[in-house]
Amino acid sequence: ARPAAARPDRVTQLSRRSVSRHYLAVTHGVPVAGETIDQPVGRHPVDRVLIAVTPGGKQAVTHFRVLDKFRAHALIEARLETGRTHQIRVHLAWRGYPLLGDPVYSGRPRIPANASAPLLSAVKSFRRQALHATSLSLRHPTSGEKVSWEQPPPEDMNFLLQALGEDKIAG
Repeated sequence: ARPAAARPDRVTQLSRRSVSRHYLAVTHGVPVAGETIDQPVGRHPVDRVLIAVTPGGKQAVTHFRVLDKFRAHALIEARLETGRTHQIRVHLAWRGYPLLGDPVYSGRPRIPANASAPLLSAVKSFRRQALHATSLSLRHPTSGEKVSWEQPPPEDMNFLLQALGEDKIAG
């Protein structure tokens, strides 16, 4: 059984922003460099099912850096300072770099001209958001010790990145 204080402690750590969460993501579009997106998110003003950057939303901060650039995509690492619903998806789409495979916030796949058959297939057949939680760190609620978990990308994401590799931009 879980100690009664565990959940409230995690909530406190989240609110104090002492939980570290890192993600890998593949975007449509290629950011010039990493940045911090500090924009409030909340329910979309028209379509209440969606989340959007909106002035009346809750503060949301996403830091990202570009790990690899391809002709029409990028591999980024995102770090959350806050933890809002769909935060990475919404922030990156708002900035013009939606996640590959995101049926809600990204629209049609962007395929570079003269893409090879394997690349075309990999991009079109990726059936989920190209987003993967790689690490989580927090203070243990009882001992106070810092604990961390890491998870390598799953096979489908590695396959996608391998296919994108032929499209890598030098530099």
